Amino acid sequence: MKNLFKKKEALMPGEAERREKVLQRMKEYKARGYRVPLRKLLKTEAQIEGIRRSGAVNTGVLDCVAAHICPGMTTEEIDRLVYDYTVAHGAVPAPLHYEGFPKSVCTSVNDEVCHGIPSPKVVLKEGDIVNVDVSTILDGYYSDASRMFLIGEVSEECRRLVRVARECLDKGLEAAKPWGCLGDIGAAVQEHAEANGYSVVREYGGHGVGLEFHEDPFVDHVGKRGKGMLLVPGMVFTIEPMINMGKRHIYVDADDEWTVLTDDGLPSAQWEYTVLMTETGAEVITG
Repeated sequence: MKNLFKKKEALMPGEAERREKVLQRMKEYKARGYRVPLRKLLKTEAQIEGIRRSGAVNTGVLDCVAAHICPGMTTEEIDRLVYDYTVAHGAVPAPLHYEGFPKSVCTSVNDEVCHGIPSPKVVLKEGDIVNVDVSTILDGYYSDASRMFLIGEVSEECRRLVRVARECLDKGLEAAKPWGCLGDIGAAVQEHAEANGYSVVREYGGHGVGLEFHEDPFVDHVGKRGKGMLLVPGMVFTIEPMINMGKRHIYVDADDEWTVLTDDGLPSAQWEYTVLMTETGAEVITG
């Protein structure tokens, strides 16, 4: 999806000096053998402010869904809530028509891992768990987040899965340190998931975001500490582990060519933040 608006590129007072210090430190790490991000992945302060504004709308969308989701609601009704709230706040749902995706949000129920397409035929019922994945474009800036919702009385097994998936996200967030590595995030997520008897989906992961829907780097949710791209202040990316109750293996629905499901039919859960890497740690921009 192309950018819809021209972005502000001017640097704020003092920003050029701060940016030069970051670039110099990157050169030092690169000389030591680290993989460093391209300069274009480091957002300017003006761009970060635009992403924050987009993130505020994105969080509002999820709050709106949280206030209305209930047994008997169709996933098509969730899509309508997301579309109406987003456009009422001057924004655009990023998924709508993205590479042919037909709806404004992804709704993934039970054994659907991600990219579920809202439908009037999918009615939420007592005991379901559902991931609602919202992405927003405001003034050309992108943000992305998802939450899990428990529909009515949910089994203890599913409650635990949803809780541990959230913990995996938070473990990944805690591991994201400036001048650390992407592998630190993956290792933290993988260790916590597997310690609780769950598996981590590997084919999909987090991604850079902000000026486009999907940017570099790919954020893997398995890995080894000290490996992968350097985490540099100014990077904006998502952390969004997909945690399966059973095996990690998945497949894409051949009928709609979008919905990803667990191969063994057991439930999956996912939470997602958009985060900004700062000099002091990872700041959550969407929740």
